[in-house]
Amino acid sequence: MPLKFVLRPNEKVIINGAVIGAGDRPGSFFLYNTANFLRGREVLKEEQIDSIEKKLYFVIQLVYIFPEDATLNLQRFASILDETRAARPDAAKTLDDIARLVEGRNFYRALKLCRKMFKGDGRASASTDDLADDGAPDTGADSSTTDPMP
Repeated sequence: MPLKFVLRPNEKVIINGAVIGAGDRPGSFFLYNTANFLRGREVLKEEQIDSIEKKLYFVIQLVYIFPEDATLNLQRFASILDETRAARPDAAKTLDDIARLVEGRNFYRALKLCRKMFKGDGRASASTDDLADDGAPDTGADSSTTDPMP
């Protein structure tokens, strides 16, 4: 069964590293095979990092979007995870879950869980304020980006 997702007018999505944008009207898309993707509103840009939780989210995002750089980014993930554990001892269980998900290559679900750790209302930033918990399905793929959106 294919995955159906809808892009809002002028919204972008990254699918296997390619940035795809919707036009002036909403559009429905179907993915018939496994793909790594993040909608534009789920992408955290490097300049938006203002907390250790967002730093962790960002590095997981890099692993997910750029699998060709996964080895380096997974090393960065391990280091940032240790920093996050030191800064947020109250979130030990959540961080253990995130580590397990990353180890299992379930990066989208790890991002979703990490996003819930953001201070405030659980949202990444003003540009990601409409993140939905249901977001994209767990695809088992990798994704990350410094700023793939044009």
